[in-house]
Amino acid sequence: MSTTTARRPATKADRPAFRCSECGWTAAKWVGRCGECQAWGSVLEDSGPGGGAPRTVAVAPTRAPARPIDQIDVDAATARPTGVPELDRVLGGGLVPGAVVLLAGEPGVGKSTLLLDVAARAARTGRTVLYVTGEESAAQVRLRAGRIGALDPRLLLADETDLATVLGHIEASDPDLFVLDSVQTVASAAVEGTAGGVAQVREVSSAIIAAAKSRDLPVVLVGHVTKDGSVAGPRTLEHLVDVVCQFEGERHSRLRMLRASKNRYGPTDEVGCFDLSEDGIVGLADPSGLFLSSTEYAVPGTCLTVTLEGRRPLATEVQALVAPSAVPNPRRTTSGIDSSRLAMVLAVLQRRLGARLADQDVYLSTVGGARVVEPAADLALALAAVSSREELALPRGLVAIGEIGLAGEIRSVSGVGRRLAEAARLGFERAIVPTRSLDGLKVPDGLRVVGAADLAEAVGAVLAERG
Repeated sequence: MSTTTARRPATKADRPAFRCSECGWTAAKWVGRCGECQAWGSVLEDSGPGGGAPRTVAVAPTRAPARPIDQIDVDAATARPTGVPELDRVLGGGLVPGAVVLLAGEPGVGKSTLLLDVAARAARTGRTVLYVTGEESAAQVRLRAGRIGALDPRLLLADETDLATVLGHIEASDPDLFVLDSVQTVASAAVEGTAGGVAQVREVSSAIIAAAKSRDLPVVLVGHVTKDGSVAGPRTLEHLVDVVCQFEGERHSRLRMLRASKNRYGPTDEVGCFDLSEDGIVGLADPSGLFLSSTEYAVPGTCLTVTLEGRRPLATEVQALVAPSAVPNPRRTTSGIDSSRLAMVLAVLQRRLGARLADQDVYLSTVGGARVVEPAADLALALAAVSSREELALPRGLVAIGEIGLAGEIRSVSGVGRRLAEAARLGFERAIVPTRSLDGLKVPDGLRVVGAADLAEAVGAVLAERG
């Protein structure tokens, strides 16, 4: 007698599923791009039935018993200065033992030059520094180090792209600081995929972070960026590291800015300024002079303002040129300023002040390659455009701060006290600010501040300053 076992038809739960390693989105079949977070190459096959069960069930002995929080030693988390004050400002005082810093930026912005200088300064203090490069040969890095004066016998250099070999260098040299340039160029032979892929970047970063935490070794990783300026690789890379810094700068400008988008040991609103040249990179403790013109007489179409980069005030000069247009559609050209912001300010000037700008070409630019993105510079844009249109030079030593609304009112902005303190330090004598910002405002010595509620009052204040 034979028995026939009925086979249960395959259900949807038995089919292999695919899951995005970035956001957890699932799909019945493999796709190259996640339908939720739009990440490429992050959809991998799930572990199948039982994949939700915990994998680690064995109990391992603890290294040290849990202690009351007030008995934890905080000296191990004390930051050590790097010797570059602008970098220490962004990091929150320096590098913390065991911290992993990710420095991202566009190609050619100066990441390798900055870190080579930091490594040499650390080596000169008696610490052993291991610098591993995967993008260049050791000879190329040696030439750059000689050019910028970053040669020291305690600075160890190696060019490797294999993860196991890199970990071997860390084991052999036992450094006090480790720099990897870059994390996208190193790959592990135990993981499938090419260097820079999602799986490889995750494996490389996890292995190096584990080595850093076990040795209390400060690590700096160089990361690439995508076309939109975000850090290349999986999003988990930014979650794993302790500090994420962005190194920014225009290709045709020597100014470089360092910002921290994530910092477990310090603030995220500090900005470091650097000057990149053929002889190396130098921190700028006072970069305001880069954004001011050197003309000794008043010129129509120029106005000064003070912007805030994080918590750092920077004096910036805005220049405008308004000329009759020879085409039916007048041009609106900007450099360093948002074009949509300029269009709004010109529309408010024409509607609320009656300024004739519809048949005029308007060119607006900043001095020194500065980029103005905050609304506090609206008043300076408007006064510069009016000054150029009327061929009327603004008084020297005048600073304009304020946001312009669509009704022509001048709105208050944050940090007016810090902005005025920077203006007084640079020798400015007059300032036009929103009227609401005058309440409780401490005016620096030698600076005369005038409040304006709308554009008409601001223009009237400028005419009064001219006598």
